Amino acid sequence: MTVEQPTARSLILDLLSTLRRGTMPVRALVESGALLGIEQNNIRVSLARLYTSGRIERDERGRYRLGPAVAAINLRLRGWGEFSARRSTWRGDWIAVHCGRLGRGPARRRREGALEMLGFRELETGFSLRPNNLRGGLEDMRQQLVSLATGTDTQECALGRVFVVRDLDPTSDLEARSLWDADRLARDAETSLMDLRASEARLPRLPNDAAMVETFLVGGRVLRQLMRHPMLPIEILDPRPLDDLLEAMKRYDRLGRNHWARFLARHDVPHRALPLDSRSGTSDFITAGRPGSEDWRDQA
Repeated sequence: MTVEQPTARSLILDLLSTLRRGTMPVRALVESGALLGIEQNNIRVSLARLYTSGRIERDERGRYRLGPAVAAINLRLRGWGEFSARRSTWRGDWIAVHCGRLGRGPARRRREGALEMLGFRELETGFSLRPNNLRGGLEDMRQQLVSLATGTDTQECALGRVFVVRDLDPTSDLEARSLWDADRLARDAETSLMDLRASEARLPRLPNDAAMVETFLVGGRVLRQLMRHPMLPIEILDPRPLDDLLEAMKRYDRLGRNHWARFLARHDVPHRALPLDSRSGTSDFITAGRPGSEDWRDQA
Protein backbone atom coordinates (compact mmCIF):
# COMPACT_ATOMS: atom_id res chain seq x y z
CA MET A 1 0.00 0.00 0.00
CA THR A 2 1.35 3.42 -0.98
CA VAL A 3 0.35 6.27 1.30
CA GLU A 4 1.00 9.86 0.29
CA GLN A 5 2.49 12.22 2.85
CA PRO A 6 0.20 15.06 3.97
CA THR A 7 0.78 18.74 3.36
CA ALA A 8 0.63 21.37 6.10
CA ARG A 9 -2.74 22.53 4.80
CA SER A 10 -4.29 19.07 4.68
CA LEU A 11 -2.93 18.19 8.12
CA ILE A 12 -4.55 21.26 9.69
CA LEU A 13 -7.91 20.60 8.06
CA ASP A 14 -7.77 16.91 8.88
CA LEU A 15 -7.01 17.45 12.56
CA LEU A 16 -9.61 20.17 12.95
CA SER A 17 -12.16 17.85 11.33
CA THR A 18 -11.92 15.63 14.43
CA LEU A 19 -13.45 18.36 16.62
CA ARG A 20 -17.16 18.08 17.37
CA ARG A 21 -16.77 20.96 19.81
CA GLY A 22 -13.96 23.11 21.13
CA THR A 23 -10.82 24.27 19.38
CA MET A 24 -7.21 23.22 18.84
CA PRO A 25 -4.13 25.30 19.75
CA VAL A 26 -1.36 26.10 17.35
CA ARG A 27 1.14 24.11 19.40
CA ALA A 28 -0.88 20.91 18.89
CA LEU A 29 -0.93 21.48 15.14
CA VAL A 30 2.80 22.24 15.13
CA GLU A 31 3.65 19.11 17.14
CA SER A 32 1.43 16.97 14.90
CA GLY A 33 3.22 18.40 11.88
CA ALA A 34 6.59 17.51 13.39
CA LEU A 35 5.49 13.88 13.76
CA LEU A 36 4.77 13.83 10.03
CA GLY A 37 7.89 15.72 8.98
CA ILE A 38 6.19 19.07 8.33
CA GLU A 39 8.08 22.18 9.41
CA GLN A 40 6.60 24.63 11.92
CA ASN A 41 6.81 27.54 9.51
CA ASN A 42 4.74 25.65 6.93
CA ILE A 43 2.05 25.02 9.55
CA ARG A 44 1.92 28.68 10.56
CA VAL A 45 1.82 29.95 6.97
CA SER A 46 -0.96 27.51 6.10
CA LEU A 47 -2.93 28.53 9.19
CA ALA A 48 -2.81 32.16 8.11
CA ARG A 49 -3.93 31.37 4.58
CA LEU A 50 -6.73 29.03 5.66
CA TYR A 51 -7.96 31.66 8.10
CA THR A 52 -7.95 34.33 5.40
CA SER A 53 -9.87 32.03 3.04
CA GLY A 54 -12.58 31.37 5.64
CA ARG A 55 -11.94 27.66 5.93
CA ILE A 56 -10.93 27.92 9.57
CA GLU A 57 -11.91 30.22 12.44
CA ARG A 58 -9.99 31.44 15.48
CA ASP A 59 -11.43 31.91 18.97
CA GLU A 60 -10.48 34.52 21.57
CA ARG A 61 -7.61 32.34 22.81
CA GLY A 62 -6.03 32.04 19.37
CA ARG A 63 -7.15 28.42 19.00
CA TYR A 64 -8.63 27.11 15.75
CA ARG A 65 -11.66 25.19 14.49
CA LEU A 66 -13.14 24.60 11.04
CA GLY A 67 -15.13 27.47 9.56
CA PRO A 68 -18.73 27.35 8.30
CA ALA A 69 -17.48 27.30 4.71
CA VAL A 70 -16.60 23.61 5.13
CA ALA A 71 -19.64 22.66 7.24
CA ALA A 72 -21.22 20.49 4.54
CA ILE A 73 -18.16 18.33 4.00
CA ASN A 74 -17.53 18.07 7.73
CA LEU A 75 -21.12 16.95 8.35
CA ARG A 76 -20.74 14.24 5.71
CA LEU A 77 -17.44 13.17 7.22
CA ARG A 78 -18.93 12.77 10.68
CA GLY A 79 -21.55 10.41 9.31
CA TRP A 80 -19.18 8.00 7.56
CA GLY A 81 -19.89 5.20 10.01
CA GLU A 82 -23.57 5.18 9.06
CA PHE A 83 -23.10 5.17 5.29
CA SER A 84 -24.42 1.62 4.84
CA ALA A 85 -27.56 2.45 6.85
CA ARG A 86 -28.40 5.21 4.37
CA ARG A 87 -29.19 2.70 1.64
CA SER A 88 -32.84 1.91 0.98
CA THR A 89 -34.78 -0.23 -1.46
CA TRP A 90 -34.19 0.73 -5.09
CA ARG A 91 -37.23 0.86 -7.35
CA GLY A 92 -35.26 1.32 -10.55
CA ASP A 93 -35.51 5.12 -10.70
CA TRP A 94 -32.63 7.59 -10.87
CA ILE A 95 -31.76 11.01 -9.47
CA ALA A 96 -30.50 13.12 -12.36
CA VAL A 97 -28.72 16.45 -12.71
CA HIS A 98 -28.89 18.33 -15.98
CA CYS A 99 -26.63 21.32 -16.51
CA GLY A 100 -27.09 22.75 -19.98
CA ARG A 101 -24.42 25.44 -19.52
CA LEU A 102 -21.33 23.71 -18.23
CA GLY A 103 -19.37 26.87 -17.48
CA ARG A 104 -15.73 27.06 -16.44
CA GLY A 105 -13.50 27.71 -13.48
CA PRO A 106 -13.94 27.05 -9.76
CA ALA A 107 -17.76 26.84 -9.82
CA ARG A 108 -17.67 24.06 -12.38
CA ARG A 109 -14.95 22.18 -10.48
CA ARG A 110 -16.94 22.41 -7.26
CA ARG A 111 -20.08 21.16 -8.99
CA GLU A 112 -18.22 18.24 -10.56
CA GLY A 113 -16.60 17.42 -7.23
CA ALA A 114 -19.96 17.41 -5.46
CA LEU A 115 -21.47 15.15 -8.11
CA GLU A 116 -18.57 12.72 -7.90
CA MET A 117 -18.62 12.58 -4.11
CA LEU A 118 -22.33 11.78 -4.09
CA GLY A 119 -21.90 8.96 -6.58
CA PHE A 120 -23.16 10.60 -9.79
CA ARG A 121 -21.77 9.61 -13.16
CA GLU A 122 -22.22 11.35 -16.52
CA LEU A 123 -24.48 9.49 -18.93
CA GLU A 124 -24.24 12.23 -21.56
CA THR A 125 -22.50 15.59 -21.59
CA GLY A 126 -24.12 17.76 -18.95
CA PHE A 127 -26.44 14.93 -17.78
CA SER A 128 -25.40 12.95 -14.70
CA LEU A 129 -27.33 10.45 -12.62
CA ARG A 130 -27.18 7.94 -9.80
CA PRO A 131 -29.64 5.34 -8.48
CA ASN A 132 -32.33 6.78 -6.21
CA ASN A 133 -31.57 4.28 -3.43
CA LEU A 134 -30.55 6.50 -0.50
CA ARG A 135 -32.74 7.60 2.40
CA GLY A 136 -34.07 11.13 2.01
CA GLY A 137 -34.54 10.74 -1.71
CA LEU A 138 -34.57 13.66 -4.09
CA GLU A 139 -34.90 16.53 -1.62
CA ASP A 140 -32.05 15.35 0.59
CA MET A 141 -29.81 14.74 -2.40
CA ARG A 142 -30.62 18.14 -3.87
CA GLN A 143 -29.68 19.85 -0.59
CA GLN A 144 -26.43 17.89 -0.28
CA LEU A 145 -25.46 18.80 -3.82
CA VAL A 146 -26.13 22.49 -3.22
CA SER A 147 -24.29 22.54 0.11
CA LEU A 148 -21.25 20.68 -1.20
CA ALA A 149 -21.05 22.68 -4.42
CA THR A 150 -21.43 26.10 -2.80
CA GLY A 151 -20.45 25.74 0.85
CA THR A 152 -23.79 27.33 1.83
CA ASP A 153 -27.48 26.43 2.13
CA THR A 154 -28.50 28.78 -0.67
CA GLN A 155 -30.59 27.44 -3.52
CA GLU A 156 -28.86 29.78 -5.94
CA CYS A 157 -26.01 27.97 -7.63
CA ALA A 158 -24.78 26.85 -11.03
CA LEU A 159 -25.75 23.28 -10.25
CA GLY A 160 -28.42 22.81 -12.90
CA ARG A 161 -31.76 21.02 -12.61
CA VAL A 162 -32.10 18.09 -10.20
CA PHE A 163 -34.98 15.67 -10.72
CA VAL A 164 -36.05 12.01 -10.73
CA VAL A 165 -35.95 9.91 -13.91
CA ARG A 166 -38.11 6.79 -14.28
CA ASP A 167 -38.76 4.20 -16.96
CA LEU A 168 -35.58 4.47 -18.99
CA ASP A 169 -35.67 2.39 -22.14
CA PRO A 170 -33.83 -0.96 -21.74
CA THR A 171 -30.73 0.16 -23.63
CA SER A 172 -30.37 3.39 -21.64
CA ASP A 173 -31.03 1.57 -18.38
CA LEU A 174 -28.30 -0.95 -19.12
CA GLU A 175 -25.92 1.85 -20.07
CA ALA A 176 -26.70 3.72 -16.86
CA ARG A 177 -26.08 0.66 -14.70
CA SER A 178 -22.68 0.16 -16.35
CA LEU A 179 -21.41 3.66 -15.49
CA TRP A 180 -19.83 2.29 -12.30
CA ASP A 181 -17.08 -0.34 -12.34
CA ALA A 182 -18.64 -2.69 -9.79
CA ASP A 183 -15.78 -5.19 -9.94
CA ARG A 184 -13.21 -2.51 -9.21
CA LEU A 185 -15.26 -1.07 -6.35
CA ALA A 186 -15.43 -4.51 -4.76
CA ARG A 187 -11.71 -5.14 -5.26
CA ASP A 188 -10.77 -1.75 -3.82
CA ALA A 189 -12.88 -2.42 -0.72
CA GLU A 190 -11.30 -5.84 -0.25
CA THR A 191 -7.78 -4.42 -0.67
CA SER A 192 -8.45 -1.68 1.89
CA LEU A 193 -9.86 -4.25 4.30
CA MET A 194 -6.58 -6.19 4.07
CA ASP A 195 -4.60 -2.96 4.58
CA LEU A 196 -6.55 -2.17 7.75
CA ARG A 197 -6.04 -5.65 9.13
CA ALA A 198 -2.31 -5.56 8.39
CA SER A 199 -1.95 -2.15 10.05
CA GLU A 200 -4.01 -3.26 13.05
CA ALA A 201 -1.62 -6.20 13.51
CA ARG A 202 1.39 -3.84 13.41
CA LEU A 203 0.10 -1.24 15.85
CA PRO A 204 0.85 -3.12 19.12
CA ARG A 205 4.52 -3.32 18.12
CA LEU A 206 4.89 0.39 17.35
CA PRO A 207 5.81 3.27 19.69
CA ASN A 208 2.77 5.48 20.28
CA ASP A 209 4.09 8.33 18.10
CA ALA A 210 4.59 5.92 15.20
CA ALA A 211 1.14 4.44 15.78
CA MET A 212 -0.37 7.94 15.68
CA VAL A 213 1.23 8.55 12.30
CA GLU A 214 0.19 5.14 10.95
CA THR A 215 -3.44 5.47 11.97
CA PHE A 216 -3.56 8.98 10.53
CA LEU A 217 -2.19 7.88 7.16
CA VAL A 218 -3.79 4.46 6.79
CA GLY A 219 -7.13 5.41 8.30
CA GLY A 220 -7.21 8.64 6.32
CA ARG A 221 -6.71 6.85 3.02
CA VAL A 222 -9.58 4.46 3.75
CA LEU A 223 -11.85 7.29 4.88
CA ARG A 224 -11.24 9.14 1.61
CA GLN A 225 -12.27 5.99 -0.20
CA LEU A 226 -15.42 5.63 1.89
CA MET A 227 -16.36 9.28 1.44
CA ARG A 228 -16.37 8.82 -2.33
CA HIS A 229 -18.05 5.43 -2.44
CA PRO A 230 -21.27 5.66 -4.51
CA MET A 231 -23.25 3.28 -2.22
CA LEU A 232 -24.99 1.58 -5.09
CA PRO A 233 -28.00 -0.72 -4.79
CA ILE A 234 -27.59 -4.48 -4.61
CA GLU A 235 -28.85 -4.74 -8.19
CA ILE A 236 -25.62 -3.07 -9.35
CA LEU A 237 -23.07 -3.81 -6.61
CA ASP A 238 -22.69 -6.54 -3.99
CA PRO A 239 -22.85 -4.63 -0.68
CA ARG A 240 -20.78 -7.10 1.35
CA PRO A 241 -17.26 -5.79 0.58
CA LEU A 242 -18.28 -2.24 1.56
CA ASP A 243 -20.10 -3.42 4.70
CA ASP A 244 -17.07 -5.48 5.76
CA LEU A 245 -14.79 -2.50 5.20
CA LEU A 246 -17.05 -0.18 7.21
CA GLU A 247 -17.07 -2.57 10.17
CA ALA A 248 -13.27 -2.92 10.05
CA MET A 249 -12.88 0.86 9.80
CA LYS A 250 -15.06 1.39 12.88
CA ARG A 251 -12.73 -0.86 14.85
CA TYR A 252 -9.64 0.83 13.39
CA ASP A 253 -11.11 4.24 14.21
CA ARG A 254 -11.35 3.26 17.88
CA LEU A 255 -7.73 2.13 17.84
CA GLY A 256 -6.67 5.39 16.20
CA ARG A 257 -8.54 7.50 18.77
CA ASN A 258 -6.87 5.57 21.56
CA HIS A 259 -3.41 6.28 20.17
CA TRP A 260 -4.20 10.00 19.70
CA ALA A 261 -6.05 10.43 23.00
CA ARG A 262 -3.10 11.21 25.29
CA PHE A 263 -1.60 13.70 22.84
CA LEU A 264 -4.90 15.55 22.32
CA ALA A 265 -5.75 15.52 26.04
CA ARG A 266 -2.36 17.10 26.79
CA HIS A 267 -3.36 19.99 24.54
CA ASP A 268 -6.87 20.21 26.03
CA VAL A 269 -8.44 19.19 22.72
CA PRO A 270 -11.83 17.41 22.61
CA HIS A 271 -11.34 14.27 20.52
CA ARG A 272 -13.87 11.78 19.25
CA ALA A 273 -12.84 10.84 15.72
CA LEU A 274 -9.82 9.62 13.82
CA PRO A 275 -8.19 12.43 11.82
CA LEU A 276 -9.19 12.32 8.16
CA ASP A 277 -6.33 12.72 5.74
CA SER A 278 -7.93 14.99 3.14
CA ARG A 279 -4.92 15.74 0.94
CA SER A 280 -6.37 14.59 -2.34
CA GLY A 281 -9.86 13.43 -1.61
CA THR A 282 -12.96 14.91 -0.11
CA SER A 283 -11.74 18.45 0.28
CA ASP A 284 -10.56 19.22 -3.22
CA PHE A 285 -13.63 21.20 -4.26
CA ILE A 286 -14.69 22.83 -1.02
CA THR A 287 -15.31 26.53 -1.42
CA ALA A 288 -14.49 29.18 1.11
CA GLY A 289 -17.87 30.73 0.40
CA ARG A 290 -16.56 34.04 -0.80
CA PRO A 291 -15.84 35.46 -4.27
CA GLY A 292 -12.71 34.24 -6.02
CA SER A 293 -12.07 31.37 -3.63
CA GLU A 294 -10.51 28.21 -5.01
CA ASP A 295 -10.48 24.75 -3.47
CA TRP A 296 -8.69 24.60 -0.14
CA ARG A 297 -5.55 22.94 -1.51
CA ASP A 298 -5.01 25.93 -3.80
CA GLN A 299 -5.07 28.38 -0.91
CA ALA A 300 -1.69 27.49 0.55
